[in-house]
Amino acid sequence: MTHILLVEDDPAIAMSLKVTCKREGWNITWLDNASSVLPMLHSDEAQDLSAIILDVGLPDGDGLSLCQQIRHTTDIDALKDIPIVFLTARSDEVDRILGLEMGGDDYCAKPFSPRELVARLKAIWRREQLLSQQSATHTIATDHTVKNTPSNNMSGQALTFECQSGVWHYQPLNYSLMWQEQKLELSNTERKILLTLLKAPNQVFSREQLLNAVSDYPDHRLARTIDSHIKSIRKQLATVDSSIDVIHTHRGLGYALCPA
Repeated sequence: MTHILLVEDDPAIAMSLKVTCKREGWNITWLDNASSVLPMLHSDEAQDLSAIILDVGLPDGDGLSLCQQIRHTTDIDALKDIPIVFLTARSDEVDRILGLEMGGDDYCAKPFSPRELVARLKAIWRREQLLSQQSATHTIATDHTVKNTPSNNMSGQALTFECQSGVWHYQPLNYSLMWQEQKLELSNTERKILLTLLKAPNQVFSREQLLNAVSDYPDHRLARTIDSHIKSIRKQLATVDSSIDVIHTHRGLGYALCPA
């Protein structure tokens, strides 16, 4: 059964979402404060989580910091890539941008329709499934070589990219992307951006193209957030090898793998 963690301090919003999710046949765990989230994520109850709905403003903390902890500092590898959707006040554009930059996959601005939030979650899961299928079967011809390697798990295949920056391995089953034999600690969106670039190394992608490639609702997200994601990706790549400039900025055009 699909299991959602809802972190929201407004009982009316929480009850409305619980009713809507239960109509979908989903199990929902509701927490109304920030301090209970990490203990819950370390419990057995979190093993089957499918997504987290996270309010930005909580009485004892904020959802932005929680997202950052989940993405980068928790010791629960299985949850580092879990879809996170923020609930924000309609006027708080800064919170929405920060949420996406810190690893959020989408947001709903209050007031919102619970059915819209359900649709956004389904769209995220569809895109994840499609990305996994495409990554497992896609082959690129040019100076870039992609090899499919059978996974130990019979339900999926690993993908190997060989390019001038080195060898990359992607495992669709656990969304693990490795470069130079080191696992990259990327957010969901960051991983999608890097995979998009890897699958077309000779192409320069505009911000809008990358946004369309990684988001089911690009009209609800700002193209400039791509710059922040690229900055975060570069920072992570530099921890592996700072001597290689993997992503090149084409001024006025966008981004591509180096050389493009």
